[in-house]
Amino acid sequence: MLGAGLQSTLLGVRATIEEFPTPVTGVIMSCYYVGYLAGTLLAPQLLRRVGHVRVFATLAALASIAVLIHGTWVHPIPWAVMRLLSGVCFAGIYVVAESWLNHRASRTNRGALLAIYMLVLYVGLGSSQFLLVLSSPQSTAPFMLISALISFAMVPIVASAQHTPEPAKPQSVRYRDLYRDTPLGVVAVAVSGMISSIIFSMGPVYARLTGAGTQSVAEFMAVSIFAAVLTQYPVGRLSDRMDRRSMIAAACTVATLVAVSVVVFAPLPRALFLVLTALFSGTALTLYSLSVSHVNDKLEPAQMVAASSALLRINGTAAALGPVLAGSLIGAFGPRAYFATLATLTGGLTVYDLWRKARRSAVPREQRGPFIHTQQIVTVAGLDPMPAAGVEELDPNPRDVPAGVRAGAAARSSP
Repeated sequence: MLGAGLQSTLLGVRATIEEFPTPVTGVIMSCYYVGYLAGTLLAPQLLRRVGHVRVFATLAALASIAVLIHGTWVHPIPWAVMRLLSGVCFAGIYVVAESWLNHRASRTNRGALLAIYMLVLYVGLGSSQFLLVLSSPQSTAPFMLISALISFAMVPIVASAQHTPEPAKPQSVRYRDLYRDTPLGVVAVAVSGMISSIIFSMGPVYARLTGAGTQSVAEFMAVSIFAAVLTQYPVGRLSDRMDRRSMIAAACTVATLVAVSVVVFAPLPRALFLVLTALFSGTALTLYSLSVSHVNDKLEPAQMVAASSALLRINGTAAALGPVLAGSLIGAFGPRAYFATLATLTGGLTVYDLWRKARRSAVPREQRGPFIHTQQIVTVAGLDPMPAAGVEELDPNPRDVPAGVRAGAAARSSP
């Protein structure tokens, strides 16, 4: 996660230094999510053919090579191609790591394992932002550092690999049925994908265009990421006690008001700006978890894994559009379009949420599942949530029951 987090920020900063047109930068960043979608489809097939260790090692090596090409061939076209390759590789890496964790988890330790896993992801992403200040973004040194970090991730996997999971047949779900059952959940999953991809991909570009230096860009992105760490649990606990649609509307309303304030009152004092940035990200980056939890409230336990995979692909498709949209608007209207775009998305989702509430009653509290802590931007194959009450846990012994490669199961997102 140190390598993945640093790579996204570095490319945004370097693109502005090289004076790439902002819409072009948006297209480059979107290529990651196109590759990400391809990776969620490709990785399970590779796992069934050659196994977890070989897939992880191969994809990590390719991701490492892609970063080095970024540093030695600075041009929009090779960057776009390598960004797409990075998306494929990281998607596969997440599938391997998370399905392996899912195989090792049991009913008694799944919650604790999931909490540790998410903490590691967020700490890695947030901490990686400060690696940007170790060397000049205009040199090849940070690209070499990212390549080394990604390559180092292969060591524990290859050195200690044993008892790897056996793959199971993937499941599918009809998108039309999913939207019919929970239209707000599907729309919110899509909108959250656009929001998160804009934050992670275009956030560094926005910061640079406002005149921020390398240190300030790192602070801006770190605040955005760490804020989500602090808000996930309290928001989730609160959503378990009330209508999740109300929580989605509340989070969107707060995010919209904050984003509008940044646009209207800019420029703001640095400290106040960072506080508002944290407040926006801390609310907006909970939307995917809230949305997936809302969808799962409407599903039977046996449907959840397949539905989560479909939701992740919806989210990823929307995420591929986010940087293109934000990049084009920033290029046309300037840096203020960054928060204006985010405010439009969260504001629109608020209106849609309230409209859906007026048309359909809430899910009874006794029928709700637990809140699912997950981030679409960093994960592709999350750990399955703890089975619902009354549902028997499957024996994780691979000799009796194959431990599935649950690509797309909700844990999570990344980059």
